[in-house]
Amino acid sequence: DMPMRILGKTGLQVSLLSFGGGSRFLRNKDGEWEPMLERAVALGINLFDTHSNYLKKGTLGSEDRFGRILPKYRKQVLIQTKVDSRTEGGAYKEVEQSLKRLNSDYIDILMIHAIKADDSVAGIEQGVYKALTRLKEQGVVKHIGFSDMNSAERGKELIEKLDFDVVLIPINPTTFGGFKETMLPPSRARNVGTIAMKLFRNVFDKGGVTAKELVEYAVSPQGVASALVSHHGMDKLIENVRLVKEIAAQKRTSIDIDTLEKRLAHLANAHVLEWARPDYCDGAMA
Repeated sequence: DMPMRILGKTGLQVSLLSFGGGSRFLRNKDGEWEPMLERAVALGINLFDTHSNYLKKGTLGSEDRFGRILPKYRKQVLIQTKVDSRTEGGAYKEVEQSLKRLNSDYIDILMIHAIKADDSVAGIEQGVYKALTRLKEQGVVKHIGFSDMNSAERGKELIEKLDFDVVLIPINPTTFGGFKETMLPPSRARNVGTIAMKLFRNVFDKGGVTAKELVEYAVSPQGVASALVSHHGMDKLIENVRLVKEIAAQKRTSIDIDTLEKRLAHLANAHVLEWARPDYCDGAMA
């Protein structure tokens, strides 16, 4: 009964709630994260996001965790991971290691990690993009994309000038960075599948807002296929699955978008949103 949506030009049916393997997931101790992955699959979540740099000292990294549990469900789940390198050769090396950690011979969605304002389209095209397209031609990678939480304008430029299948961007009512306004229109125009992230991070605990409002805000825009959430604790996983089912069953949107944005506009700064700080390293935990 998990609500499903089409992920743009990929044609993939993806769960409205996807599973994040980032920092909050890494806080789950050994003996806790294993049943969470099993339960996520049982609840109908089929899109699992990770990265080689999602690490926590003293425990398995995110890709390694996925590689322990997900291979037995490989035909029913989609794995999305990322490369940091901006060079063609560097990307090949990263993918080789990721495949080993994931215990898989292919990756469903491979993304360039964390596009920044100083990334140039020409530099991307002549470097890491070559690796992504060639790996896609070889079947090692099924679909390609990028994540962006630093520069909506650079992300828009990449969508318009290169052939990407999927993008992963922040969508929450603070509207920080203008990602929804800047990147969703060109994504819709080119049928690039969009996944929402940073729904809750530094917003839910400071904004006087409900989890349902944040999830509904993220999945309401046309073109958004899934909301990516990294869970700490089984109870939060189960509650968010319940929320997406409740939202999908509604006949109309229950939130006032403009009012919600005005309520949370005061949070739209890097002092509040730690992921928007220049020194923030996505996913990595010491």
